Order: sequence, then structure tokens, then C-alpha cells
Amino acid sequence: MDGPDWDLISSYAGLVSLATASIVVGAFASLSNSAQASTQSQSETSTTEGEGDEEEDNGERLSSEDAWLFPILGSVVLFGLYLVVKHLGKEWINWLLRWYFAIAGIGSVSKSSIALVKVTLGVKRWKAFDRTKILVLKGPRELLSLSWRSPSFLILPVAAIPSLLYTFHSASRKSALLSNLLALSFSHNALSLLKLDSFKTGCILLSGLFFYDIWWVFGTEVMLKVATTLDVPIKLLWPKSMFFSGTRGYTMLGLGDVVIPGTFISLALRYDYHRSKPGQPIRRPYFIAAVVAYIAGLVTTMTVMHCFRKAQPALLYLSPACILSFFITAVFQGELQDAWSWSDERRDGKGKSEAKDNLDSAVKDIANPDTSQTEKNGLGDHGAMAEHPSQGEVEVDGGDKPRKRRVKKKV
Repeated sequence: MDGPDWDLISSYAGLVSLATASIVVGAFASLSNSAQASTQSQSETSTTEGEGDEEEDNGERLSSEDAWLFPILGSVVLFGLYLVVKHLGKEWINWLLRWYFAIAGIGSVSKSSIALVKVTLGVKRWKAFDRTKILVLKGPRELLSLSWRSPSFLILPVAAIPSLLYTFHSASRKSALLSNLLALSFSHNALSLLKLDSFKTGCILLSGLFFYDIWWVFGTEVMLKVATTLDVPIKLLWPKSMFFSGTRGYTMLGLGDVVIPGTFISLALRYDYHRSKPGQPIRRPYFIAAVVAYIAGLVTTMTVMHCFRKAQPALLYLSPACILSFFITAVFQGELQDAWSWSDERRDGKGKSEAKDNLDSAVKDIANPDTSQTEKNGLGDHGAMAEHPSQGEVEVDGGDKPRKRRVKKKV
């Protein structure tokens, strides 16, 4: 009997660690943008994205209606790609997707790099840099808001390097490191911006994709054909070697098997902060249970795949694991009804009201630059205006058409 294949075991362990770390970092990134982060958690969450800064996005929240449609839309896209590959060939679709991901990768790596710089320097030092903001208004409505700190101009060209190298290398020479770098940046940004509004929505989404994965992997050749044909950085790779040699090939995990369960785990973390009481240590039972369940589901996937020597749909194991982790934890905490009825959008109305107040204050300050700044509010959930006056070019409304006005002030 042959001994254990330690190269393969180390590859599985590395892939599980990489996927789990990506989800944990993305979960805290989603927390720092969320209206549910209380003042008790501000110092902790600011280490991931930077509280109240200009790069924060409110993100998109998936409702239960969106969750029902997700597997249907995913099936349409997947089958459409399959038809294109089968009847028109893979060359031109790979060319098109290669350029699409090259452009998207620059923005994604840039945003992730900015978050890393904030963690390295600290939020206070980051906010000390000059800030440029472009605000376009029409009446009381905000049409466009763009802002950045001065280091962003240096980060952007550096962030373009991985995308350009990946795009212009031939398929046989593409580096797994570059692919992972782009995939991890996509995962980080997706988890920080794409949010579920409730555990009900999360259970619907995971249940729908549970059957989606089973059908397209076991029922047809579609998933396997598309996955092996498209040359895009939407998967995590780990070499089958303890010495990181790629001669034996790589173990692979699709980015969907990271992002989809990751949104549910991020929701669990936000609920832990929502249920925490001021003045007490923050406990994270839902988050910890979901992370442990994800690891267990991924290990089960790899074990079954190794035993049967056949590709497995990871969501077949990850979806039940994540859903069960929520219900078991809620039952043990004695708050199943409260957790099930909780909605992450309940404070959005307040956030919009704060954003509107900040926007009105910004209009007054632009129109009357000598007016006292003592009543100016901080950045609301929707980022209407910064806490301090910005340096840069601002466009304001002067009637039916926006007009441009330059404001030069230091942070």
C-alpha cells in the first residue's frame, strides 16, 4: 500500500487556507462599510478599509427576490458561454474576456492595494494625505461623486502590472501567482461590496446554487467544458508540490466557491456586531461557526474528489454546511426567530437621511465658502461629502445644467 501523497495533501491544505483567508479578510472589509458597525467596533473595522474614507462604497445588497433569480441568470450566462465556445470557438471569446478582465483587474488590484496601504500606514496617516473630490449635483440630487487621496496616483500604475503581465503572456506561460493575485483582488472587492440583506436571502441563494451546481456538473458537460476552456483569472490555484513546483499541475477552486459562501459568512459577522452590546467584548459565534463549516465543507469536497477521482461541485457540500452552521448556532444561542427576522437593510433609511443632510450641508458650503464649518457632518453611509473640505475640482448645480467650480483647500 502506497504511503500518503504529502505533495497533494499540502496542496489541498494550501488551497483551503488561501480561500479561507480571502473570505475572512473580505468579511471584515464588508463590516467596515456597513451601517451595522457600531461605535464599539470602529477601531477594529478601520484596520481593513478605513472608516469614513472616500473609497468606501455602500455596495449592492441582494434581496430574496434577487436570490431566487441568481441561479437562473447564472444558468443563462453559463449556457450562453458554452454555446459560444462550442459553435464559434474559444479564441475570440477568450480574447474578449482577456481584455475585459485586464481592465477590471487594474481597478480591482488598485482598490485592494489601497486597502492594504491603509492597514500599513493606519487610517489617520492615510487621511493626512491631500484629498481630491469631484462632486456633480443637479438640484438636491447627487449625480456623481469621485474622490481619491494623493497616493492613489502612485498605486494605480503599480496595480496595472499584474493585469498587463497576465494579459500579454501566452496561456502556457501564465503564472499561477499572477492568476491568484487577480482572483484574490476580485474576491476581496466582491465580498466587501456584495452583501446579503438577511439570513433568509442567504439560505435561498445557497439552496438555489446547491441545485445549480449539481445539475451543471453532474447532469451535463457544460460546467466542465466552460471551466477548462476559458482562460480568465477566476480561480484559485495551488501547486501539487511541497516545494511550490508546478510540474505536477495545480489544485483548483473556482472563485464562485469563495465569493458565494463568503457573502453568507460576511453576513454572519455583521450580525455578530449587530447583536453585540456596548461596553462588552464582541463575541462572534455566528462568524466562527460559519468559517468552521466552510472549512469542513471544503475538506469534505476535496476528500470525496480524491477518493472518487472525479471533479465535485463544491457548493454541494459548502451550501448545506453554511446553512446548518447558522441554524445550529441560532438554536444554541436561543435567538433563532430574532436572527431569521433580522435584516441588514433596516438602517439604510437612516443612512440615506444622514447622506441627504450631508449633501445639503455640502451645497451650502460650496455656495458660501466663508460660512462656518461647525455644523458640517461626517461622511454618511452613502458618502455624500467628506468630514473636512476637500482639495480639488467640484461641480455644483446652477440650474438645469451642472456648472464647474474649483475649490482648493487642505485636509
